Amino acid sequence: MTVVEILVLGGSVFLSKAVAEDALARGHAVTCATRGASGDVPDGARHVRWDRTDPVPDELAASSYDAVVDVARMPSWVRTGVATWPAAHWVFVSTVNVYADDSTPGGRPGTLPLREPRTEDVDLAEDPEAYGPMKVACEQLVRDGAASWTVVRPGLIVGPGDPTGRFTYWPARLADGGEALAGGQPEDLMQVIDVRDLAAWAVTCAESRTPGDFDGVGEVLPLGELLAQVAAGVGSSASLTWVPQEVLTEQGVEPWMGPEALPLWLPRPEYDGLGTHDPAPSLAAGLVLRPVADTARDTLAWLRATPGAPVSGMSRAKESAVLAAWHAADRPRPD
Repeated sequence: MTVVEILVLGGSVFLSKAVAEDALARGHAVTCATRGASGDVPDGARHVRWDRTDPVPDELAASSYDAVVDVARMPSWVRTGVATWPAAHWVFVSTVNVYADDSTPGGRPGTLPLREPRTEDVDLAEDPEAYGPMKVACEQLVRDGAASWTVVRPGLIVGPGDPTGRFTYWPARLADGGEALAGGQPEDLMQVIDVRDLAAWAVTCAESRTPGDFDGVGEVLPLGELLAQVAAGVGSSASLTWVPQEVLTEQGVEPWMGPEALPLWLPRPEYDGLGTHDPAPSLAAGLVLRPVADTARDTLAWLRATPGAPVSGMSRAKESAVLAAWHAADRPRPD
């Protein structure tokens, strides 16, 4: 195998770190450019400290790379990067949030409209809705400036090291057993992708200079099946009680993530497309997916071994209150 010189813009947290780890495991030469404020880069990687609001350090600017993997969201960062290493193959990690249509199931690149690009840097704390439009602009900068490129648009990335704690809620909750609150209907569709599978595919795209736009997503599963796989992975005998979305809304339950949220639950039908992108083109381009049960098992092991690891989602007290309200409600009974 030819050794590839890979520059990872990042390398200390979650996906970018998993990319660096996978590339190193394959024997590639890896440089990680990061501030060094969020964690350590993997052993064996060359670490160059760089805050991307500053000029490119001389030792980076003078180096050439076969491939660059970038997860940036700020257009100015991508603009500088592409201008500095235009001859490299760029693997740019975007997001399904670039799509303007969240309601149509089975979307893939070329079938869904994109949001209007935001070419200026925006503080997401002030305007979180700018995330997708800024990524649209970043994608275009890569297409316009790099010699060759792969654009990968992930959906919900999960697994060990997840800084959001969204999926982590479910291995933790189901491992504790008992009656667990589930949202919507078990037939509602959802998909997740293990960070290690996404990272491995990014390295494969860097090796082969894979061209094109892809959605970096997992298998589309009924939510009931997905949660059953989570339960199997953590050895759980918990029972799920499915509560309709209108009741969840009445009880003040937030969708997706947050302190009062039920992770993986999304309002329907307006979000029927967000977790149901077609993985077929990505699978054909080399993406390999592991079972959700394996992801759940490893996520729980990481959570238990990592003090302070984040878990996003409602408290047990809130869950109990919603379940109690559901069971106490005067609902029509079937004949």
